[in-house]
Amino acid sequence: YCFFCIFDQINGCDALVSTQRSKLQQRRAKLNQQINRELRLRSGAENLYRASSNPKVKETVALELSFVNSNLQLLKEELEELNSSMNVYQTESVPMIPLGLKETKEIDMSVPLQDFISEHYSEDASLYLNEIRDFMELRQAMRTPSRNEAGQELLMDYYNQLYFLDQRFFSPHRSLGVHFHWYDSLTGVPSVQRALAFEKGSVLFNIGALYTQIGARQDRSTLTGIQNAIDAFQRAAGAFLYLQENFSHAPSLDMSSPALSMLVRLMVAQVQECVCEKVILDMQDNNLNVLLQAAQEAARVSDVYSLVLQAMSVPLLKDYVPFSWISMVQVKTHHFRALAHYYTAVALCDCPGELLNISDEGGEIKALIQVHTRRPEKLNLHDPEDKRRLGKAHLRKAIIRHEEALRLHSVCKMLRKMDILQEVLSHAHACSLEKYSEIDQEDDFCEVAEPDIKTPDFSGVRVTDIFQRLGPLSVFAARNRWVRRHACLVRGEAGLGLTLRGDSPVLVAGVLPGGCAAEAGLREGDYIVAVNGADCRWAEHAEVVHALKSCTERGLELDVITLQSHEVQSVHM
Repeated sequence: YCFFCIFDQINGCDALVSTQRSKLQQRRAKLNQQINRELRLRSGAENLYRASSNPKVKETVALELSFVNSNLQLLKEELEELNSSMNVYQTESVPMIPLGLKETKEIDMSVPLQDFISEHYSEDASLYLNEIRDFMELRQAMRTPSRNEAGQELLMDYYNQLYFLDQRFFSPHRSLGVHFHWYDSLTGVPSVQRALAFEKGSVLFNIGALYTQIGARQDRSTLTGIQNAIDAFQRAAGAFLYLQENFSHAPSLDMSSPALSMLVRLMVAQVQECVCEKVILDMQDNNLNVLLQAAQEAARVSDVYSLVLQAMSVPLLKDYVPFSWISMVQVKTHHFRALAHYYTAVALCDCPGELLNISDEGGEIKALIQVHTRRPEKLNLHDPEDKRRLGKAHLRKAIIRHEEALRLHSVCKMLRKMDILQEVLSHAHACSLEKYSEIDQEDDFCEVAEPDIKTPDFSGVRVTDIFQRLGPLSVFAARNRWVRRHACLVRGEAGLGLTLRGDSPVLVAGVLPGGCAAEAGLREGDYIVAVNGADCRWAEHAEVVHALKSCTERGLELDVITLQSHEVQSVHM
């Protein structure tokens, strides 16, 4: 494949060149425009729906809103698929996650800049047409940078130029009247601001995003490619971290603090993955130290991807991050944990002689601590048979993790398109199965690996509250304090003068001022616990109402309680 559009730095990358990346960028830009148009239609329809009182108009607008929302959903799904097209940026290495660049709308700043020069500097603006043109050409080129260091230099050039633009044209006393339009890199939702900080922050985001693409396209089957990928992902992490620390009040979700924090963690995880690949690539034979180092590095990769998954799962991001990203992170979490178990098993089973000196506090001890859930002093590593059994336990864990990685891979449509990922996962799984079959023996009775933890299922045993006659726990509990009173209720011409609510026990929800209930001393918030001596703490609403309606001229004897900390909400029967 032709991965790059190489042009002069000032001209950027020709968006019409027929490469996979340029086609991807063209489709993304078109989708952003379509999403923006649908959002405007939806906003107009919502305003019309709220303003109209005509039922027929409301019905028509509601249908239109439904249609627009369906279109928006389809467009966003298509954009997510584009943003998940990791295979476009891949070589023959295990896929990494690159980011798409933020799109921006073309703007013409010529007139505002000329006006400012004339009014503020009292200069003839026509004398500065060349400078204005150069700046506008630089901004136009910045929209489509080439996917290499020249593209990065172009973005940096424009970013630095904004400092001078800010100093010369953005006065605190007047607005330049320029609106900067940028689209969310993942959803395509547009944002518009007049603040130059928005322009600077968006360009800085694209600097980081472009580094992710440069890192993702490296051939990591070579040490040079791995080192280049490490450098690119480190720089991407630095750009996102700097953006997070120096730009606040992000107008788009991709530039919010939680999103940037997640992206920093993702880049760090991809750096850690490259480091692990470097260790594995350097392995010449089954050397004990190298095997344990590989296990240790693989365990670290699994750990950092687990942190990425946590960052992707926060409420603000869980419905925002593409499903393929989440799936990829889950797959790698399990895949590298499986590799950690696999290399530990190989070290235990294939390295001859005594594995290590338990009193040694060197790298071997630290490596085993990394992959074991217990201290290695408690493991008998001097006995070859115990070492084999421990190795077998690690292989079982590895196989379980491999199978989970393959399952997660299979349920994601975008990941299934990545043949390289499928090959890597299947090959690793096959290696663990082959190694397990080599050392499998029927007389194994010792399992050293940590057992699975099973949480007690309390719902399996049904019980009845021994003291249920005390009344419902919602009221009759040790944490509640109440006052019990006796009242005599006599029906008047206007009835009993109260409203009730709820069951078990029934609550006095309202008392009519001057009515019979008020004269009897009943208050809003009282619970009726007995009528004429009959306990009704567990009585249903209808039963209590029936008992009260049987009130004669003699009246009714009521027992009520009032919770001292009870907050009353009145509801009529």
